[in-house]
Amino acid sequence: MNEIVHPNTETFWQYIPMISDWDNLRVFLALAEEGTLSGAAKRLRVSHPTIARRIKALESELGTRLFDQYPDRFQPTEKALELLHDVKAMEAASLAFQRRNDGLSGDHLGTVRISIDETLAEFMTRHLTEVRENHRCIEFEITVTHMSANLSKREADLMIRSRVPDHASLIGRKIGVVAHAVYGETRFSDYAERRPEDLKELPWIGFDDDHQYMPGQAWQSRLLGNRKSELRTNNGVVLANAIRSGNGIGVLPCFLGDIDPHLIRLSPILEEATTAQWLLVHEDLRGVPKIRIVMDELIRLFHDRRAELEGYSVKPLAAPSASRPTLVKSA
Repeated sequence: MNEIVHPNTETFWQYIPMISDWDNLRVFLALAEEGTLSGAAKRLRVSHPTIARRIKALESELGTRLFDQYPDRFQPTEKALELLHDVKAMEAASLAFQRRNDGLSGDHLGTVRISIDETLAEFMTRHLTEVRENHRCIEFEITVTHMSANLSKREADLMIRSRVPDHASLIGRKIGVVAHAVYGETRFSDYAERRPEDLKELPWIGFDDDHQYMPGQAWQSRLLGNRKSELRTNNGVVLANAIRSGNGIGVLPCFLGDIDPHLIRLSPILEEATTAQWLLVHEDLRGVPKIRIVMDELIRLFHDRRAELEGYSVKPLAAPSASRPTLVKSA
């Protein structure tokens, strides 16, 4: 990989008067970081020809070639690498200005974007009226993804995650704990107070190989040994629906399984699957009134719904039976 060279007075700054369209620099940065026309086009939500046209225009203005084209990628030239550092700095400065401008406005009207996973989205939307009750002037956007949003680039204003990303500009506060247990459709109720080992031969539903980091999946894998779940998915709500439909049993958050009349808890709370939840915000945004209001409401919601989240809003299971029953094996 080529080293990014810091620009000198004979490179980037001498070209500033020549640049007539600063959007071309955004396209240049996207192509340099993504490496492909399709990646840059997807990132900027424009067409491939637009990317190619703007790069050509920028090269014409600067009088230099910025990319070498290979079959699978666009490689920045040495001249482009000299420009890249400053273009990144310009983008960072622009984003910081936007964030601080929001903080100085003192206006709490507007939209707050929250990034969460699909199961917490179920919890959030279930209780959203409690969050919005006294703040109808704030609009909400809930983005559902397992990936961490880039708060520096305003992909979201707030993020709730079980892990805190290693980023110095993020401020996190632990707002709650989510418990998990094994659930099945009510026809599996005969297995409700037995040892987890007694559930081993039942049909199981779980996450696919790319999502084994999800809560409870390591425990489930150890229980099943070399056997894989009969049905696998990358989505927690799909997993819950499959369990509800009687396809098998699996690990769910207690706040999702306990309220469903079609599901029954088959195991005690799985201690190793208990996950802390962190509310994350960029340091430049924590003082923005509309964001501060939503943060306070989310903290209150997780506190008020602690029993639901931690799985003791329903009667706990009795101690597992010592006897080992006859099991119906999965096909």
